[in-house]
Amino acid sequence: MTAQSDRIRELAADTTASFVLIARDGGVELLTGEVVDVDLLADIPLVGPEGAREVFAMVPYRQVRERGFEAQDDGTPLRCLLVAEHERLDAAELTAALPTAPIPLSEGGFDISDEAYAEIVERVIADEIGRGEGANFVIRRDYRASYGADDRTAALTWFRALLEHERGAYWTFAVITPGQIAVGASPEAHVVARDGVVTMNPISGTFRHPAGGATRQSLTEFLSSTKETEELFMVVDEELKMMSQVCSDGGRITGPHLKEMSRLTHTEYMLRGRSRLDPRDILRETMFAPTVTGSPMQNACAVIARHEVEPRGYYSGVAALFTPNAEGGHDLDAPILIRTVYLENGRLRVPVGATLVRHSDPHGEVSETHGKAAGVLGAIGAIERDHVAEARDDDAPAPARLADDPEIAALLASRNSRLADFWMQPQDAVPAERFTGLHALVVDAEDRFTTMLAHQLRHLGLEVEIAAWDAVTDDAVDAADLVVSGPGPGDPRDPVSPRIARMQQVVARRRAAGTPLLAVCLSHQILADALGIELVPLDSPYQGVQKVIPVFGQDASVGFYNTFTARVSPGTARVGEAEVAADAASGDVYALRGERFASIQGHLESILSRDGIATLERLIAHALL
Repeated sequence: MTAQSDRIRELAADTTASFVLIARDGGVELLTGEVVDVDLLADIPLVGPEGAREVFAMVPYRQVRERGFEAQDDGTPLRCLLVAEHERLDAAELTAALPTAPIPLSEGGFDISDEAYAEIVERVIADEIGRGEGANFVIRRDYRASYGADDRTAALTWFRALLEHERGAYWTFAVITPGQIAVGASPEAHVVARDGVVTMNPISGTFRHPAGGATRQSLTEFLSSTKETEELFMVVDEELKMMSQVCSDGGRITGPHLKEMSRLTHTEYMLRGRSRLDPRDILRETMFAPTVTGSPMQNACAVIARHEVEPRGYYSGVAALFTPNAEGGHDLDAPILIRTVYLENGRLRVPVGATLVRHSDPHGEVSETHGKAAGVLGAIGAIERDHVAEARDDDAPAPARLADDPEIAALLASRNSRLADFWMQPQDAVPAERFTGLHALVVDAEDRFTTMLAHQLRHLGLEVEIAAWDAVTDDAVDAADLVVSGPGPGDPRDPVSPRIARMQQVVARRRAAGTPLLAVCLSHQILADALGIELVPLDSPYQGVQKVIPVFGQDASVGFYNTFTARVSPGTARVGEAEVAADAASGDVYALRGERFASIQGHLESILSRDGIATLERLIAHALL
C-alpha cells in the first residue's frame, strides 16, 4: 500500500472532501482544495490573499446568458475549486488504488423516446432551419439509469475504466465535490490560452466504429460524406467568429486531422491566434462550442430553449483550469463537457446530442445519440465493450493509426482545396493600404460572422467598429465612411421583428443619404426587397454550401448560409437603379450594385469563400466610388 493509494482512499471516504483527477498529456494530476460557487465568470477568484492562484471551474451551460443569449436557468452552479495542492501522480499506482468491482446498471433508458426525438428533429429541420433560423442545431437527450453503489465509489470505478480502456481523449477526468460528481473523457479542447496564444479545436463528424473496428474502406465512406464534411466546415466557421473576436490576428486554420478514440473517430481542425485578454474574458466570448450548440450561436441558444425538454446542466459547458503563469497572469485549459457521466444518489445521467442540418435523417440522428451514449457507457464498463476497445498488453504493438494511411491522409487533405487560403495563412500580415484612413461601421444582426468580416476589412486597411443592431445609433450610421449592414437569421420580410425593422432602417438611411453601403446576406435581401425584387424561400436551404457564382464579370467561389433568396426573371441584368448579378437559370440574385452601394448574398468572410477577400475588396471599391 503506497501513500498515494492511502491518499486516494482517504479522499474517497471523506464525503466532505472536494477533489479533481485529470489525465492529460500522458500524466495524471490530483487537485484538492476548497470549493466556492460564484455567479459570473468575472467572479472566478484568480487572485487570493497571497497573489495569483490556480482555480479549477465547472462552467454550466446557463452561463451563456452572460453573452445575452437565452438559456433555461436550472441553478447549476459555476463551481470553483481553489487549488491548495496540485500533485502529479504515478498513473500505474493510481490505477491500482482505484476500485475495480463492476457496477451494473438497471432501469436504463432515454428520457425522450426515439419516436419523440425523431419528431423533434423533424420540427427543427422544418421550423428552424427551413425558416432561416440557422445552419445547424444540436438537440440533446439524456440516457438515465440506476446503479447500486456509493456515488464516489462509482465515479472512481468508472474513472479507472476510462484510464484503462479509452484512448484519444483530450482530458479524462473525475470531479468530486459535494452534490456535484462527474466523470468523463472529453475528446475536445474547446479553448486553450497559453503564452499569449489562443487555440480552439472544432471537432465534428462522428464515425461509430463497426464491429471488429474501423477499416480503410469504412472510414473512407465516412470521410466522403457530404453531410459530415459540411458539418465540420460549419463549426470551423462558427469558431472562427469567436477567434476573430478574441484574437488580434483573427485566427489561422490548420488541419484537418482525425481524432481516433476507442469506439468513435471524429474529424477536427485547429485554430490559433494571439490574444492578451484576461482568460475569463476569452472564455466568456467563446461560450460555447458550436459542435454542441449550433450556429449562429445566439439563435442556436434560442432553438435549444424551444426544443429541449429540460435544462442542460453542465452539458456543453466546459471544465476550465486556470493556472498562474510566469507573466503574472493565467493560462487556460478548457475542454468541452461532453462524453461525461453525472452521478447523483445512485442515478446516472449521460447527455448526448446530434447535430441537425438541412439534410439530416431523423432516424439517423436517433441512431447517432444511441451510438454516443453507448460509447460512453461502454468506455466506463457499464455495458459490454467492443473487444477492439479492451485494454491491451503493454508489450503488444500499438494498433495502426488509420490517420497514417496515405489514402486516408490524402482524402483528408483534399478538403482544404475547398477552403479560403486567407484563413489558412498566418493572419499577422501588414494590412493593405488601399482603404487606409477610412472608417467602417459593421452592424451586427445577431450573427457573429461580423467579427470575421471586420477582420477582413482591417486587412484591407479600414478602421472598423462593430455595433449591435439594437445599440447602433443613427448618428453612428451617418458618420461612417462605409456601413456594412450585416448578416443574421430570420425572414427578411418579418413584419413584427424589431431586429429586421432596424436593419431595414439602416439600409434605407444609407441609401437615402447616398453614402457608401455594403449589404451582406440578410441585409442583401432587405436591400433587394427595397428595390422591389421578389424574395422567396429556397426549396432547400443553403447552409454551408459552396457555389461558384458570377459577380459582375468575374466568377467567384463563395460560401452560402441562406434560406431566402432574392429572385428575378432569368436574364435580368438591371432592376431600377441596381445592376444585378444572378443565376442564369433560376434568377437567384447573388449580388447587387448601384451608385454608392453594393451587396452580396453569400458570406465572403466564410472559410468556404475561396475568392472572398478579393470579391469583398471589389465590392467595397465600387461602394466607395
